Amino acid sequence: MKNNKNRARTFTTMLISALVAHLANAQVAAPTPPDIRPPTPRLEDGTPNLGRVEIGKGYWALEQHRVYADILVGRTDIPHLPWAKALASERSATESRDDPQGHCLPPMGPRMMTTPYPMEIVQLPQQQRILMIFEGGAHMWREIYMDGREFPAGDELNPTWMGYSIGHWEGDTLVVQVRGFNAKSWLDMTGDPHTEQLVITEKFTRTDLYILHYEATLDDPGAYTTDWTVAMDIKWDPAGQLQEYVCQENNLWHGSKLNQ
Repeated sequence: MKNNKNRARTFTTMLISALVAHLANAQVAAPTPPDIRPPTPRLEDGTPNLGRVEIGKGYWALEQHRVYADILVGRTDIPHLPWAKALASERSATESRDDPQGHCLPPMGPRMMTTPYPMEIVQLPQQQRILMIFEGGAHMWREIYMDGREFPAGDELNPTWMGYSIGHWEGDTLVVQVRGFNAKSWLDMTGDPHTEQLVITEKFTRTDLYILHYEATLDDPGAYTTDWTVAMDIKWDPAGQLQEYVCQENNLWHGSKLNQ
């Protein structure tokens, strides 16, 4: 009788041990809960909404990327031509003292997207254009034509700080080509130069409510041996609102005057 009790006790102990082991293995093998985020918002026609969802609130909170080597895609260095590398080194050595954007002149292409001020995208489908509003620097706006036009020919494409932008949709990605830059701006804070031959192809993809994936391929045979690409994710601030920021070319005001 005693042996039967011992056998029963041993069996119960083994059963409990097996159950505990099974539960432990089940916990280890349990799938990781998905990162559930609100999906990409869309306009009435199904196009991804790259801007505000709630009326009067929200902007893209741009982050600083001083050195583009940190966000290069598929390579570890920028493919400068010798003159461009020498000029970038000279500019960097002066700690960007002569950076045009530091003197209230407009950023361009990826420089706008890597300067830490809010940015908003406004889609106007009925007018077949998109506006980008950048709070920082010279408080710039940018127009992207979505009506299928071609770039102005020859001398009609007047070189400007921010270039001439034409866009179209490829699935859920906004693809924008920009031409017609003047050669006055810097590509980044370290002083990488460019020429008027520069063509930038940008891709904007809102992967969910909170993330905008930005990619820019820069093609400038006058300054670089081949094209090169930078990319980063930009976060959405749903409560943010653009503020007034005044910066004017040749502004001689200094904070020290406040005490005079």
